[in-house]
Amino acid sequence: MKLITVSGPPSSGKTSVILKTIESLHVKKRSVAVAKFDCLSTDDDKRYAAAKIPVQKGLSGGLCPDHYFVSNIEEVCRWGDDGGFDLLITESAGLCNRCSPYFKEVLAVCVVDNLSGIGTPKKIGPLLKHADIVVITKGDIVSQAEREVFASRVGVVNPSALVLHINGLTGQGAFELASLILDNARPLPSVQEMHLRFPMPSALCSYCLGETRVGEAFQLGNVRKIVIKDKKEG
Repeated sequence: MKLITVSGPPSSGKTSVILKTIESLHVKKRSVAVAKFDCLSTDDDKRYAAAKIPVQKGLSGGLCPDHYFVSNIEEVCRWGDDGGFDLLITESAGLCNRCSPYFKEVLAVCVVDNLSGIGTPKKIGPLLKHADIVVITKGDIVSQAEREVFASRVGVVNPSALVLHINGLTGQGAFELASLILDNARPLPSVQEMHLRFPMPSALCSYCLGETRVGEAFQLGNVRKIVIKDKKEG
């Protein structure tokens, strides 16, 4: 079974891109399943089920969804292997813009949208910077100039990634993504002992452990303080 990871900010169009890409993969006679990871709630699993795509849903609750993803990917891959699928697609959102659910040996796709603002590529972090393929969506509701500027900003952050423009409503561009997946995703016997492309945040403070009181006296562990500039320094 082949595995790919798809991630991106919330509402960037990940699910629509995946659904259209799977339509193309079905034309190529490939069986595909999806594992959807989210934080508190999602109905995306219903969209996959309506399209008759086998799906598993995992909600992280009070945990970081990407930490939850890494802790559960082995079980999800075992489910995919047992189902005999040709390809398993995982969908996850990096809600803090700091984590990245990418493995070194697994094809990584990041989905971003033109409406998020031209400054967004710099804010997304390893989720965008370490992707193999960057898919830009919602290009039909911005001008050509805005599309080019946004794509340029993506290229500055991740110059080695292949950039695709996909319309999640019509599916335009999804066939190319399906072909890239088939050409570049590798079969994996297991994800055990694989390595992430980027380490998770090294933050374990009193608030990670449930502290709710505000104040320096209650702050323990890995705490970083803001540098307050003097008025004269601007």
